[in-house]
Amino acid sequence: MKGRREQIVYLPCIYRNTDIMKPDYLATVDVDPESSTFTQVIHRLPMPNLRDELHHSGWNACSSCFGDASKTRNRLILPSLISSRVYVVDVGTDPRAPQIHKVVEPVDMFWKCDLANPHTSHCLGNGQIMISCIGDPSGNGKGGFVLLDGETFEVIGNWEHPGEAAPFGYDFWYQPRHNVMISTEWGAPKALANGFNPAHVKEGLYGRSIHVWDWTTHRKLQTLDLGEEGAIPLEIRFLHDPDATEGYVGCALRSIVFRFYKTPKGDWAAEKVISVPSKKVEGWVLPEMPGLITDILISLDDRYLFFSNWLHGDIRQYDITDRRNPRLVGQVFLGGSIVSDGSVRVLEDPENQPQPRPRIIQGRRVPGGPQMLQLSLDGRRLYVTTSLYSGWDKQFYPDMAKEGSVMMQIDVDSVDGGLSVNEDFLVDFGKEPGGPSLAHELRYPGGDCTSDIWL
Repeated sequence: MKGRREQIVYLPCIYRNTDIMKPDYLATVDVDPESSTFTQVIHRLPMPNLRDELHHSGWNACSSCFGDASKTRNRLILPSLISSRVYVVDVGTDPRAPQIHKVVEPVDMFWKCDLANPHTSHCLGNGQIMISCIGDPSGNGKGGFVLLDGETFEVIGNWEHPGEAAPFGYDFWYQPRHNVMISTEWGAPKALANGFNPAHVKEGLYGRSIHVWDWTTHRKLQTLDLGEEGAIPLEIRFLHDPDATEGYVGCALRSIVFRFYKTPKGDWAAEKVISVPSKKVEGWVLPEMPGLITDILISLDDRYLFFSNWLHGDIRQYDITDRRNPRLVGQVFLGGSIVSDGSVRVLEDPENQPQPRPRIIQGRRVPGGPQMLQLSLDGRRLYVTTSLYSGWDKQFYPDMAKEGSVMMQIDVDSVDGGLSVNEDFLVDFGKEPGGPSLAHELRYPGGDCTSDIWL
């Protein structure tokens, strides 16, 4: 937390499901307030293919490689959610102007692992790279894990044993001191590829469980069914303390946060600790609108939990020093589907909040709602982008798909709690030279609180 302040960030920018037929690209953004190019995109690295759907990224080396002098955090691992390619990007030679180092073609993943649609990438302490997948090559749900060699970036094979893949996949986090890894579920790629159909939930094409794995033997030990309230469990975060035996997972569809924990018996369990109630509305596709929790993170000191409600349009900050009883200490609205001048009218809100006014920063109306989050190491700056996934962006926020997304900065009171918009910070991806793009997940070159796992 006492590390150097972030100066640049990397984030993938997507053209799939927009009107622009150009490759996705990796943007480098200057976030140093002392710089003459502050809040500007200073470099763009286009991919060599169209319609990849760049999404989340990880590292070839991180804190889990601590003590190994041969490891350097110089390659960004950039999986493509739809094309199933994995781009390995050289960010070490010139951090401000990354270049492609290698492309792992989907055929390797298909044939060697019977997996597709890679999502989360984590480096491992043994030097390998592990990527969770959400499907098989036919578009069915399949929660397996691909291993890459950390030097050659060749596909080694599956991490899980044959026949033990989960029904669905998405995110994962491991805690070596307790010999455990826990993974989450999104849905079948063929169901979610081009939008969200609520009927697919009833048809069993979306997940509602988290899976507990033995980190050493790679065996699946438990499946915790979170029930209807736990439908679509997405981002999962252990506490950063490597001795911790608990963490949180955000469940999108009912906007519930579950705490998962190790029991005195030695197995794992989960309990609901935060619930964002749906609002009764008119003028929307359904009579009730969930918050849709799409990203969560925990500050490096394990004191605060942050999450975004992509549909309601707010970011919330909770004090989690009492792990079982999170306390809301900060909230800010940034766009969303219930803005006061929009077509949706809130008829009943259990939280009795007024419909928020649209958020305008430097003359730009914030499109979409707050989605991906990244917190500065010192916990005082929260960076936010508004794109979720191009197929869902186009469905729920068609204006954003046409006009591009934005990146914002929220000032965080890390002592008493509290969130406020930094009115001097805006990166407008609607003004990109290649046309408006959809900017997604944020990464700092030196590591951050969603990429690094401590041993």
